Amino acid sequence: MARASAAAPLPRRPTRPRAPSGSYRPVRSSIDPSIMLNALPDPVLVVDGAGDIRYVNLEAQEFFGLSAAMMEGMPLAELLPPNSPVSQLIEQVQQGRHRASQEGVVIDTPRIGPHHVTVRVTALGEPADHVLLTVNERTLARKIDNSLTHRNAARSVTAMASMLGHEVKNPLSGIRGAAQLLEENCSESDRVLTRLICDEADRIVALVNRMEVFSDQRPLERDAVNIHTVLEHVRKVAQSGFARNIRFIERYDPSLPPVYGNRDQLIQIFLNLIKNAAEAAPESGGEIILSTSYQHGVRMALPGGDTRLHLPLLVSVQDNGDGIPDDLRSNLFDAFITTKVNGTGLGLALVAKIVGDHGGVIEFDSQPRRTVFKVSLPMFDEAQMSGDPAPARGIRGTIG
Repeated sequence: MARASAAAPLPRRPTRPRAPSGSYRPVRSSIDPSIMLNALPDPVLVVDGAGDIRYVNLEAQEFFGLSAAMMEGMPLAELLPPNSPVSQLIEQVQQGRHRASQEGVVIDTPRIGPHHVTVRVTALGEPADHVLLTVNERTLARKIDNSLTHRNAARSVTAMASMLGHEVKNPLSGIRGAAQLLEENCSESDRVLTRLICDEADRIVALVNRMEVFSDQRPLERDAVNIHTVLEHVRKVAQSGFARNIRFIERYDPSLPPVYGNRDQLIQIFLNLIKNAAEAAPESGGEIILSTSYQHGVRMALPGGDTRLHLPLLVSVQDNGDGIPDDLRSNLFDAFITTKVNGTGLGLALVAKIVGDHGGVIEFDSQPRRTVFKVSLPMFDEAQMSGDPAPARGIRGTIG
């Protein structure tokens, strides 16, 4: 019998030649640089030698409230106030310095208002006359703080509304009934007092009824809502009534995707904000600016759950009134805080609640001749619809 031959050795896997000790071989990355720039938390712009914007990352679009399609190709000077030190920093770098920076720069435009930032300008190298501009402003923490403050205010009103419904309306019914019984057997002069008691009891009950909307904790029924349709509807309502003498300016981004929200309650939000803006605007030359834009990087948790929503849709309502008094700013969204003679102070508290129910953020910035309320809202995503079969609820009418 022939002897079995030994198995042939397996072929050796070719080995990669080792680099000499102390050296390395550079490996070219396949990552798109724009992906890395869009991941940065600060606005980044590329400006060419003519002063035109050639690239903006996502954070820059949010900061300036404009899309890349609108910004790229635009002269940088259109985004900056006159004689801005940013232009001087760019000139220094284009004239030979590798980089230049300055802290405490104020970027103030009608769209975004004043921002105190640190600006850094770096030579891009290729092309030779292009520079990289970065703007450093920590706004996310402020947005989160504002959101938590406003949601806490809304929760306080909710608890108070639940208490008032049980502890106030029942005694008032007894007081009113007793006054009606006394009215049957009293003199005409005393009837004036009993009618006063009944009228005041009715007034308090009406106020409690208006507050009961805060105690409604049912989940919202939400769908894809065109925010521009909502704003157009509210503007027409306003111009046919309380804002008939106000000039409206619309600065919309037509490319915005739908809001993931409840149409009736979105109308309620902006009807209250526009009503407040109209009442704050001067009688002569009153002006309200409605604007929309797309922002990136803002996520907040929905109340009562672990779901986190991206809030890319920013809607702003700006007026040219006297501004909000300093002593009201810290608790502006609390109930019964108002500067109106006959106001109840429930309008902004209701706005804070509805925005919170949507998982959104509301903040404001105020100075003389420029007060702006900014509402950040979630974008519609078809994947969200499968897990949100909640019944609808609506809040109608304006609470001022």
